[in-house]
Amino acid sequence: KGAVWVARMVPDGYVCAHANQARITTFPLADGVNSITFDDIDKIENKSVQTVYASDVISFAREMGWFKGKDKNFSFSDTYAPVDFGGARFCEIRVWSMFNDVAPGMDNYWEYVKGNIVHGATLANGDENVNGYATNRMPLWIKPAKKVALRDMFHFMRNHLEGTELDMSKDVGAGPFGNPYRWRPLTWKVDDVAYCNERATATQQTGFSFIAQGRSWLPREIGGIIWFGVDDASSSVYCPMYSSITEVPYTFEVGNGSIMEWSGTSAFWIFNQMTNFAYTRYNLIHPEIAAKQAEYESMYLDLVEMTDIKAQKMLRANKEDAVAYLTRFSCEQGVSLAMNWNNFYHNMFVKYMDGNVKTKREVPKGYKYVAPKVEQPGYGEETYELIIEKTGDQFKVKGAAH
Repeated sequence: KGAVWVARMVPDGYVCAHANQARITTFPLADGVNSITFDDIDKIENKSVQTVYASDVISFAREMGWFKGKDKNFSFSDTYAPVDFGGARFCEIRVWSMFNDVAPGMDNYWEYVKGNIVHGATLANGDENVNGYATNRMPLWIKPAKKVALRDMFHFMRNHLEGTELDMSKDVGAGPFGNPYRWRPLTWKVDDVAYCNERATATQQTGFSFIAQGRSWLPREIGGIIWFGVDDASSSVYCPMYSSITEVPYTFEVGNGSIMEWSGTSAFWIFNQMTNFAYTRYNLIHPEIAAKQAEYESMYLDLVEMTDIKAQKMLRANKEDAVAYLTRFSCEQGVSLAMNWNNFYHNMFVKYMDGNVKTKREVPKGYKYVAPKVEQPGYGEETYELIIEKTGDQFKVKGAAH
């Protein structure tokens, strides 16, 4: 009660995405068959219905003075949540990143998602743009060039605008180690001029993220999986949690630590310590995290395939036993992942402590110990050149050979 809204069905074979910015613009007006208002909600089970909206979604906007002109030109987003620079640069650009990975032609919308919003004199249908709507927006959904796989979904969640002019690992803010993160605030001022950091899909302050996988061809106890990860999606691991489970791994449990209370058995804190360590030398440490991440997720895909088969056999005999089996499997994976990731962190800390890179050497026969190989990669030529540019001869070694 009191809400105005529009709901549209994504066509088969297409993909849609949202990132904190309303994206439905114009929509088919009610014809009683393919598009209905809430007054006819009893028809919602009809498969031909692809659009449903609040009965007063347009009339209310008129009453408030937010819309004028023909009903057919009414845009939900442009009326109730007009896209501005922040809506494009911080929100729509994340949709663009996913769309750009699955379909050609997204370069046409690059200027829009950078925040260069156009308000043309006419709409796409040739009518006058009397409401000043944005006229260079992205489509609500697109047809991917190939079928989107589960691995693709993992990948979409980890984007930092790689391969674009806004690649967060390439500008000066990335520092000497290519860190694709910027600490908050999102916007800031210098000499009273506003500037921004990028807001990519993967971000450091993520509490948790998940991919919901619904497999309609399997029994409902087995078909639903929440691929669940904590902390920054780029450094997390998506662990399979069957949707029928009756308890969660204690490593993910509410009450096992909190935002102000450390817990050595909380997956949230275990992953955060590893990820925050990686931020200190990202170009060296993160590739090892990504390799370990891929190793785990490949293993989980194989395990789920085998677990599905066993659970189906059990389900035919006893539903409760099958659910208990899936609960056990999910909890074991969640606990094992957290504990193993903690060990992984310890090994990485030893290897990369104090800016060095230490690698074990084989202990020769007759020796009890041999010092590890130690490398000191420093900051890289580009950073050293920048230091000289900013400081001149301040750090010059006197009498050194040229």
